[in-house]
Amino acid sequence: MTNLSKKELDLFSNRILEDYDSKNPSIIFKEKRNISNEDALLIQTNVAKLREKRGEEIVGYKIGCISKDTQKKMGFNQPACGYLWKSELYNSGVVLNKKNYTNPSMEAEFGIILNRDINPELSSFEYILESIEAIYPLIEIHNLIFYGDEPHGAELLANNAIHAGVVLGSETKLPTNKIETDLKLIYDNKIIDAWSNKIWPNDMLAEVDWLVKEQAGNDNNLKKGDLILTGAYGFPVPINDKKLIEVTSSAFGDVKATLD
Repeated sequence: MTNLSKKELDLFSNRILEDYDSKNPSIIFKEKRNISNEDALLIQTNVAKLREKRGEEIVGYKIGCISKDTQKKMGFNQPACGYLWKSELYNSGVVLNKKNYTNPSMEAEFGIILNRDINPELSSFEYILESIEAIYPLIEIHNLIFYGDEPHGAELLANNAIHAGVVLGSETKLPTNKIETDLKLIYDNKIIDAWSNKIWPNDMLAEVDWLVKEQAGNDNNLKKGDLILTGAYGFPVPINDKKLIEVTSSAFGDVKATLD
């Protein structure tokens, strides 16, 4: 249920984008705005339309908050989603400037590229599995900052699920069998977070059908070539004074980036 007028939604959407462009995301929430999760999703969609209007290109979507603990922390009963932008998509080995982010924080996860347009009416786990061209290890970059009151769900959603970019590793074509892998997040050669016994495709694709249906509710169908971030197993970790970020997977390869 929306509580904001169209004028308020437009105002907040423009301010959210201005904050993001100025490298000071979420400043509007310092005003302790009372925004519902539903309104926050409308703001997220409005901001995406503003970015498209000025020439930016959507290249896919992210799934966030897949763990029940994170959902509870944010005041959700389902995952979160956000848009991916061509201007914020990088290849492994990229050197980025810390000054372009606010409390830059990373997640290790997997991404998939779709090999066909997705028909939401046909969507199922098997249908999605058959719709995948390739898998990538990746680093997701976040602006980990919240100014509003807890839970921060609406603030997270309005700020595109605090997404600030993605660094893609090497491509792996769709495996034909189940594969077990680990996944590690490494800062300056020190393991910061790690997960083992993750099984492809079950552990990676668990929430993609949810994303398909969520976007279909916005008359927005996933397309061939879209990149989908399938969701991290932990919470974003601030890099603080670290510089080298690496994500490794025993089955799907590595990816790295440097923040100077």
